[in-house]
Amino acid sequence: MTEKIQHHDFIELDYTGSLPEEVVFDTTVRSVAQQNGIFSDKAAYGPVIICVGEQQILPGLDAQLVGKEIGREYTIVLAPEAAFGKREVKKMKIVPSSTFQEHKVQPHPGLQIDMDGERGIVTRVAGGRVMVNFNHPLAGKEVQYTFTIHRKIIQKQEQIAAFLNTTLRIPVGKMRVKIDQEKAGVELPMDLPPQFTDVLGKKLAELTGLKEITFSKAEQQ
Repeated sequence: MTEKIQHHDFIELDYTGSLPEEVVFDTTVRSVAQQNGIFSDKAAYGPVIICVGEQQILPGLDAQLVGKEIGREYTIVLAPEAAFGKREVKKMKIVPSSTFQEHKVQPHPGLQIDMDGERGIVTRVAGGRVMVNFNHPLAGKEVQYTFTIHRKIIQKQEQIAAFLNTTLRIPVGKMRVKIDQEKAGVELPMDLPPQFTDVLGKKLAELTGLKEITFSKAEQQ
C-alpha cells in the first residue's frame, strides 16, 4: 500500500502555479521558469522542503498535501479565498501626489511602491491624486497548482535544517545540527534572542519528536 502524506510530515516537493489561461506566475522548476519567461537569476530553483501544515508555502496549497502520495503528479484548482484572497475595495487607496514628491518619486501607472510596509501598484494619476492598489496582484483570481512530492524527510538533522532554512532564510551549509539521543544542538552563524530561540526550540521539538533543541553561535575559525 502506497504511503500517504500526513499532517506535520516533512516533505520535499516541486510545484508550479498558474492562472486558468496557463500563465505561469510561480515555480520551483528552473526549466519551467525559463520556458514561461519568468526566470530570475536571483531566485533559487529546485525542490523545497516543508513541514506540512505549517504554512511554509501558500496555505491553500499546503492544505491540499495531506493524503497525497509520493511520486505522483497532482493538479489542483484554488478559489480566490484559498489562494491570494478576494479583491478588496478598501485596499484601493488615494494618496496625495505630494507624498511621492517628498520622496522625489514621479508616480505613474504601473509603478510598484512600498508604503508603511504594504506593497502596492499605482493604477491612476489625476488632479494631484494617485490611486494605489494594495491588493495582491493575484487577488480575486482562481489559480492552479501542479505539484509532485518527491520524498518524505525522515532524518532529524535534515528536518531541523530545512525548517530553519525556510523560516530564517539561513543557508543549510551555514548551520550545523548535532543529534545526541533525544536532544539536538544547532550552531548558527549568528546570535538570536533567547526569547526567540526558546519558542523556536519548543516548536521544532514538537515537530521532530525530540525532547530538547538548543541554539548557539558557531565559533569563528
